[in-house]
Amino acid sequence: MSAHALNMQRALELAKLQSGRTGQNPSVGCVILDRDGQRLGEAATGDGGRPHAEQLALTNMPVGAASGGTAYVTLEPCRQRSTKEASCSQRLVDAGIARVVIATRDPHPLGSGGIARLREAGIQVDLGILGEEADLFYADFFASVSS
Repeated sequence: MSAHALNMQRALELAKLQSGRTGQNPSVGCVILDRDGQRLGEAATGDGGRPHAEQLALTNMPVGAASGGTAYVTLEPCRQRSTKEASCSQRLVDAGIARVVIATRDPHPLGSGGIARLREAGIQVDLGILGEEADLFYADFFASVSS
């Protein structure tokens, strides 16, 4: 299994640990590596749906630690928050992440567009690593968004 697949597998494991505990929000997993490939942080969406996984994974990192690093996220980082907090895509931009590897897109109106924000900021985005597994995991969430 490639390093990308192993890191995404860990992110999916984290998301699955929180399954059923995140209210209306999907359970997302996030793993952040520094520029040398060392794990800096990891998290899943908090109980009740907040904080989001990316926010938690970035918490308590020294300023600049994630600069040039890679984030593995099971679901597209949100473009906008229903609260007035910074979105997850903006938090990744602000942290200086160089690459974001995403398992699958977020169809939710507030989530969709996060990939575009990341790319507009010059971040390399890879989509679809373990995408089929993520799509199965998020099937109920996807159905709730389309209904």
